[in-house]
Amino acid sequence: MYQKILFPLIEIPRKALRGALRFRKGGRESESHFWLKGLKGLKWLKWLKFIGLFSICCFLVVSCGQPQPQSRTTDPNRITIGTTEKLRTIDPADAYEIASGTFLYNMGDRLYTYKTGTTEIIPQLATELPKISPDGKTYTIPIRQGVKFHDGTAFNAEAMAFSLRRFAENGGSPSSLLSGIMESVAATGENELTITLKKPFAAFTALLTFPGLCAVSPQAYEIGQGKFKSDSFIGTGPYKLASYGTDSIKLEANPDYWGEKPVNQGVDIQQFSSTANVYNAFLTGAIDLTYGTLDLDQIANLESQAASKGWQVISGRSNGIYVLTMNQKNASLAKLEVRQAIASLINRPLFQNRVFRGQIEPLYSLIPTTLTEFYQPVFQEKYGDGDIAKVKAALEKAGYSAQNPLKLEIWYRSNLKSNGDVAMTIKAFAEQELGGAIAIELKSVESATAYNNLDKGVYPMFILDWSPDFLDPDNYIQPFLSCSKGSATTGCESGESQLWGSFYYSDRVNELIAQQRQEQNPEKRQQIFSEIQQILAQDIPFIPLWQGKAYIFAQKNLQNVILEPTQRTPFWTISKQ
Repeated sequence: MYQKILFPLIEIPRKALRGALRFRKGGRESESHFWLKGLKGLKWLKWLKFIGLFSICCFLVVSCGQPQPQSRTTDPNRITIGTTEKLRTIDPADAYEIASGTFLYNMGDRLYTYKTGTTEIIPQLATELPKISPDGKTYTIPIRQGVKFHDGTAFNAEAMAFSLRRFAENGGSPSSLLSGIMESVAATGENELTITLKKPFAAFTALLTFPGLCAVSPQAYEIGQGKFKSDSFIGTGPYKLASYGTDSIKLEANPDYWGEKPVNQGVDIQQFSSTANVYNAFLTGAIDLTYGTLDLDQIANLESQAASKGWQVISGRSNGIYVLTMNQKNASLAKLEVRQAIASLINRPLFQNRVFRGQIEPLYSLIPTTLTEFYQPVFQEKYGDGDIAKVKAALEKAGYSAQNPLKLEIWYRSNLKSNGDVAMTIKAFAEQELGGAIAIELKSVESATAYNNLDKGVYPMFILDWSPDFLDPDNYIQPFLSCSKGSATTGCESGESQLWGSFYYSDRVNELIAQQRQEQNPEKRQQIFSEIQQILAQDIPFIPLWQGKAYIFAQKNLQNVILEPTQRTPFWTISKQ
């Protein structure tokens, strides 16, 4: 669901900020959301420099030497996937990482999923879209019959209710997604489920597509705080977990699957220690495909050789976005004209071509282009890209010039080289075009320190990223712009925008967020999000920067390799010629 940047071994997953913020809010620590691919917190950070240097050394040794062949099954009916992603857990009630979501997507079923190749929600373990009560709080869902869990237990409405209660009550990393909005869930018939919400939430059906909200066997799991099974899985999906090792995971096709059965017999996932090893394994044919792993150079190299080698390159927009946080408690950035100047200064095509070699797309709203019906390029329309005339006009209104330059700091996470490159590009472009009217100082900080200080107003501007928990515009707007306590005078004192370090407060935006959460009419909901995006461009609490691209590289003998708009990869469609 995301593109990898340079030095991926020390890249923070896109959900890292979400986990840090939830932990700060008194919630449960998510994913190490745990920062840094399953390695935990501050203890991991002590190894940061060592790992970074070790990764570089590995890259040089492996790249310069002969590629080392990796073990690979010769069974033509099995698919071998190479990755650097490490799993912390595959317990649905505790799994919050992107990697674990991929496994749960292929081993489990949810009430709802997406129609292949689209963002249209369709029933999966449900048989119809939910019937929603007039007050928007009660969801009645008909449940599919004839489905069995991997252990042979029959699936029914009570089993689905058990799975959702377990997710909400066991206290795992993603539990607040459901516990914060669900009042109750019960089987109101053998094949009918009724969910009652604490308050209306129009995006609830989209939330039910979250991989962790899959059905699990009541015979294999239990409800209770902290009662997890990190290395086993009993669900209803097209694959069964055959083995779970430290460097490999094997999935077997489920012969009793109720739906579209896998066209292969199983999938072997080989976990490598570095992207260089994955890259060389693909070059030598030791793996059939890889996704979400390679760095910029490796992606560019494989793309350039694809035509001659016959490799397949499947790419698509990632749902992850990057933004520049604008701290409105900062004396300079409190002036709207200064924020307007920075918004006009940002040159996204420059990032796209010089830093990322075309492996990103410019973004002009907090809502990504994936959500076509909601996305509006409001920053492109209002500020353009690197519009120096607009920059100078805004600076002049704010009282700044070459003789009285605007002095600002741009902060970024020290372990993300690409973010540092973007910050340097902004600085260099300003120096080249503005003759000293803006003096930008670049500063970096370790992620853990950044997350601890964002809500304290330490950083004037900070480059941050976000990946949604579920594909709905609410999950891109509410986590940035809502504020539960504050005023136009004091700014946000408690709420999401404070946690992001923006401190933005708007009565109107809070009102609109509440409205769209209750509005069931799609057209009216689009109108609400349209107004929110217009206010976003007017007030500039955040500046959208870019949207990632996701890549899958597959050997030429593979068929039906799919990258869904939701960034999921279904294993069950893949076969070999």
